Amino acid sequence: MKSTGVVRRIDELGRIVIPKEIRRNLRIKDGEALEIFVDSDLIGLKKFSPMNDLESIAKALVESVYMSSKRDMIITDRDKIIAASINLRKKYLGLTISSTVEDFLDNRQTLVKNEPYEISLTEGKSECCPLLINPIVVNGDCIGLVITLAIEKPLDEFDEKVAELITQFISKNIED
Repeated sequence: MKSTGVVRRIDELGRIVIPKEIRRNLRIKDGEALEIFVDSDLIGLKKFSPMNDLESIAKALVESVYMSSKRDMIITDRDKIIAASINLRKKYLGLTISSTVEDFLDNRQTLVKNEPYEISLTEGKSECCPLLINPIVVNGDCIGLVITLAIEKPLDEFDEKVAELITQFISKNIED
């Protein structure tokens, strides 16, 4: 672990303030959940994502969609791309999402674009193609996105139904 040189006191209620600069650098927003780890005399904090437990399922869903329909798809949590179809895996998997994608999360925005639409998925990497963006909402919070990219063939109603089914499946599995 790297020391920041910042020292904070614990108040009478057991609280400690994480400095704004550290929160900004780690993209921790007000109200966001943190997981607490203890190792001997160290206390660690990690951003909590309910999607962590479903990463392998998300990867299997994306692979199944690609194998059956040759449709490129990406699934994100609130911070990074956790699953990507085979054509996009090396380019995007594990990378931090862009501020543009963050805006879709924050606004719980669904988007259907049948004409080419340029979207920055990660900083410095974008795609220009027809696409679908579906928010994954659990207990009123948007925890991720399913992004369907029409790189090889046009979008159709089936693509919308598949993306909706995946968002519902993930939401249901996190709620339970």
